[in-house]
Amino acid sequence: MTDKQEGNPEVVVNKNKKYRKEKPWDHGGIDHWKVDPWTEEDAKASGALLEESMFATLFPKYREKYLKEIWPHVTTLLKEHGIACVLDLVEGSMTVKTTRKSYDPYAIIKARDLIKLLARSVPLQHASRILEDDSTCDVIKIGNIVRNKERFIKRRQRLVGPDGSTLKAIELLTECYVLVQGNTVSAIGSHKGLKQVRQIVEDCMRNIHPIYNIKTLMIKRELQKDPKLAEENWERFLPQFKKKNQPKKKAPTSKKKKEYTPYPPQQQPSKIDMQLESGEYFMREEQREMEKLEKRKAKQSEALEAKKAKRELAFVAPEESTAPPGQAKTTSPTNVSSIVDKLKSQSKAPTQKRDADFVLPASDSGKARKKKRSA
Repeated sequence: MTDKQEGNPEVVVNKNKKYRKEKPWDHGGIDHWKVDPWTEEDAKASGALLEESMFATLFPKYREKYLKEIWPHVTTLLKEHGIACVLDLVEGSMTVKTTRKSYDPYAIIKARDLIKLLARSVPLQHASRILEDDSTCDVIKIGNIVRNKERFIKRRQRLVGPDGSTLKAIELLTECYVLVQGNTVSAIGSHKGLKQVRQIVEDCMRNIHPIYNIKTLMIKRELQKDPKLAEENWERFLPQFKKKNQPKKKAPTSKKKKEYTPYPPQQQPSKIDMQLESGEYFMREEQREMEKLEKRKAKQSEALEAKKAKRELAFVAPEESTAPPGQAKTTSPTNVSSIVDKLKSQSKAPTQKRDADFVLPASDSGKARKKKRSA
């Protein structure tokens, strides 16, 4: 008996998967995104490198002292991967190249990124993370996004935030190391994190505050914890920020209505009419140029005289008194007496007030003495 006779329903196969065969070596437990470390055994199986690869990069003058101090550590770090490095202080360059001991073909690319980060002021302790398999780097250029220098500095500072708080929030959410230096932003981390960092940085330089992207990342982080929402669309949970450009209100201007007249306005004289009136129309081109030049010179001379007169005002002496020299100013006796009376009244006023405030009461012994004298 067949399956149909037994009553078993047919299994419906999708057209796209009609010719797809089962793969016994592939199952759901395999992580296809896992990057296995490259070992020396893998290198022996594949063979040695055929050609020498070399990369060089320049560094600014202010990094020279720091690079001289850490270069022995850089040499030992790259020696483990079979990469040679050279620091040229005369040219101001760093060079990395493969050797016969190099076994990892991608190590030279990692070494190139390392010297690039060191040139962009990234400390060695953070830049050395680039040699790990699960981390990459991205140097974002922000200098050519904004033309105005003052606006560029403000937006770059907005990315850092007060006391570096905004930058720290970006690092925590994206799990990347971020450094803002000059016209570039250097970031080290996973591919996913670097993509988020680039979006935040470019949006910030295009006048979109980083707090909007930070808020979105925080909500996504919370949604990832819920397994029920793993296969659902998160658009309804994410905030929708609309750009608001409110136009400035202009002051209302009162327009006076002109009186209606059925007659058209008087025609203004044309340039040729004005030249005919002044007689300039019948002059030659050279004479016209000479006349223009004379007018210009006359105007310049008037302006120069006005400026000269303004400068000479500072040297004009102030008006002096009309009294003859040697004769001192004298005050009339009436004025002197009035001043003296005024001063005396001012000196007496506080003492009178003090006496009025502190009046001693008459004692009984004084009254008895008066009675005896009268007797």
